[in-house]
Amino acid sequence: MTNEIWVRVSEELKQTVGANNHTTWIAPLRFEELVDGVARFHVPTTFHGNYVLQNFGDQILTQLARAGITVQRLIFAQSANAAAAPRPAAPQQAAPAQIAEEDDATPSATLDPRFTFDRFVVGKPNEMAHAAARRIAEGGSLGFNPLFLYGGVGLGKTHLMHAIGHELKASQPHLKVVLTSAEQFMYRFITALRDKRMMDFKQLFRSVDVLMVDDIQFLGGKDSTQEEFFHTFNALIDAGKRIIISADRAPGAMKDVEERITSRMGSGLVVDLFPTDFELRVGILQAKADYYRAQYPGIVVQPGVFEFLAQRISNNVRVLEGALTRLFAFASLVGREISLEMTQDCLADILRASDRKITVEEIQRRVSEHYNIRLSDMIGPKRVRNYARPRQVAMYLSKKLTSRSLPEIGRRFGGRDHTTVMHGVRKIEELKSTDSQIADDIELLRRALEE
Repeated sequence: MTNEIWVRVSEELKQTVGANNHTTWIAPLRFEELVDGVARFHVPTTFHGNYVLQNFGDQILTQLARAGITVQRLIFAQSANAAAAPRPAAPQQAAPAQIAEEDDATPSATLDPRFTFDRFVVGKPNEMAHAAARRIAEGGSLGFNPLFLYGGVGLGKTHLMHAIGHELKASQPHLKVVLTSAEQFMYRFITALRDKRMMDFKQLFRSVDVLMVDDIQFLGGKDSTQEEFFHTFNALIDAGKRIIISADRAPGAMKDVEERITSRMGSGLVVDLFPTDFELRVGILQAKADYYRAQYPGIVVQPGVFEFLAQRISNNVRVLEGALTRLFAFASLVGREISLEMTQDCLADILRASDRKITVEEIQRRVSEHYNIRLSDMIGPKRVRNYARPRQVAMYLSKKLTSRSLPEIGRRFGGRDHTTVMHGVRKIEELKSTDSQIADDIELLRRALEE
């Protein structure tokens, strides 16, 4: 294996592990050698190597295999020369408010140039999240703090956080803005403990004007890191600084995260980014195509292609955009128009993987929309009838329309016991025969979910 091959494999990994994880954990890896099926990589620290092996080892092996490289084992270690070398001197103080490359002095992720407000396609499922992010980026007085964005993969949470960073960097360069992932926060906290530099860590995170933390759910079960995050959160709120947080679920539904933290995160504006609707997906494809036409001049997209893709790939915008990227690249290589036939042939694997599967999370969102209640209230602990009945309807549909077991369904409804789910399912089955409104609701929701 050559360094060039590893660079290509690393770029492929970015699509599976996400940009933030790639920046923090994969990009620092340096390929050294492949001998007798053992691939050796240099890592900056032993902790870094152990973390990559535990969390991303299987994915690295899979991508290497797809690249035609046979590897039985991975080794991540500091090379002798690198371990003995002195740490680089701290850089000269940078201009304020810059969101710089990852180094010992800056805890921020690099801003992705693709993720700006101009390139964020707004539709009904995300218009509230977009408006809230815009308001923060424009500065001025706000009636909420923090802003908590949650939703499934590929719905635009990370895009909006990067867009806020771009806007603030351009319009208010005097501000100190930090964008980090929960895993980066944890890594820096552990490193600070190990190196006995906790005061430096506290100063870095508690002196910012705007703190953005992506994928906060990954703090679940990390008790010491949660403790430090809680105190950082409180210090910034008390100082009137802005906090933006993203997660894959509502604050009250996060597993193994302390209640005092979820309560504080839910005390501001909590916004659910709903799955994209058909019209929004078509709009996203059209905007993405306009961008690619500048890179691939002369490529023609035949009528019906966008609509076909928007219908077939409905659960993940990243997959949708990746599919269009592949189509434009292929069309450029073979010198053909992008037709429906080409789309089906070129994207056969993606289309098979995207065949519609109803999820518990989708059912929860559909039911909360139908009954006009907040998703967090339906999943949360409140037992009042306005929330309890929709919750039971969602549990019933989850049992009937998915392959999830009762304990799995219970975990997705705020960690409830499987007997609670069983009771809810039985209750709805009884009501269907006596309450025509419930029967109509169930049928309407079932049809909507199976479209």
